[in-house]
Amino acid sequence: MDYAIYVGASFLGMSLTALILKYLIPALREYKIGQRILTDGPGWHKSKEGTPTMGGIAFGTVIPGIFLLFGLFALNFWDEGIGSVSDLYPAITVSAYGFLCGLCGVADDICKLKHKANNGLTAWQKYLLLLIVTVGFLFVMNRFCGLDTQLYIPFFDVHFELGSWYWVFAVILLTGTVNAVNLTDGIDGLCGSVSATVALFFFACAIAASAFGLALLSCAAFGGCLGFLLFNAYPARVFMGDTGSLFLGALLSGLAFALDLPVFLFLVGAVYMLEAFSVIMQVLYFKATGKRIFKMAPFHHHLEKSGWSEKRIVWVFTALTASVAVVCGILLISGNK
Repeated sequence: MDYAIYVGASFLGMSLTALILKYLIPALREYKIGQRILTDGPGWHKSKEGTPTMGGIAFGTVIPGIFLLFGLFALNFWDEGIGSVSDLYPAITVSAYGFLCGLCGVADDICKLKHKANNGLTAWQKYLLLLIVTVGFLFVMNRFCGLDTQLYIPFFDVHFELGSWYWVFAVILLTGTVNAVNLTDGIDGLCGSVSATVALFFFACAIAASAFGLALLSCAAFGGCLGFLLFNAYPARVFMGDTGSLFLGALLSGLAFALDLPVFLFLVGAVYMLEAFSVIMQVLYFKATGKRIFKMAPFHHHLEKSGWSEKRIVWVFTALTASVAVVCGILLISGNK
């Protein structure tokens, strides 16, 4: 498969996302669809109050659309790299998983706007919606895309048969990652930058596995994130909202499972895990001792309150993600020789 199709998908994903946001941001501002800021958050974040949110609508529609457009084009006009529409099933399923989780985010964002607060759906309501969609995703992946109950451990090239426990592991990891990506979306440009890097890593994995559909979807995701960052990098002119962060969390974790590489969510997705575990540790330690481990959770807020600028946090976390991705890639290549 000519790499031009991947470059084209990335470029068009970036361009269309940016174009949509150019017209979407004024509309969001006109209808007062703005971000509410937590009262117990960093004081300097109050200046962000009212910044248009739900910008994830842009890449949440563009990424699946670009994937389907280029996928169907390749099916009908390309002679190599893809055989039939069934080769696109895993990527279609992952794309649908991201879109449906994005709709859960839309519901949450609408509730926040309705209540005029930063609290939308309750934690249990949101988790129940994500749980239903995740179980449906795993069912389709198992029934139509060959997902089985063996956990692949990269680098060692071994599989562990987990039986029914695999589905428990999968549900916990998928829903956990979706929520972790949601927690990462707390400062300008952070979630988009880290997610673009993770998408690029999964593109490389998909190329190595000759998984055209998943590679194409990863490229579209990379481009969509870049297009969003044109408006979300500090100082942000729009936020993605739960609409965007739940979409990205589902898309990236779905890619990991479709590529049979869920273990990489703990490695290349280390920033997501750090953010999630910082919240868990903070809550558990506070309940046990009445004291806090961090100045504020998630961890990026702790760094902010320790004097780090938003730009510095984004650069360091993105560099960390990229470094881990490169190391993982080298180890994978070495292990396959």
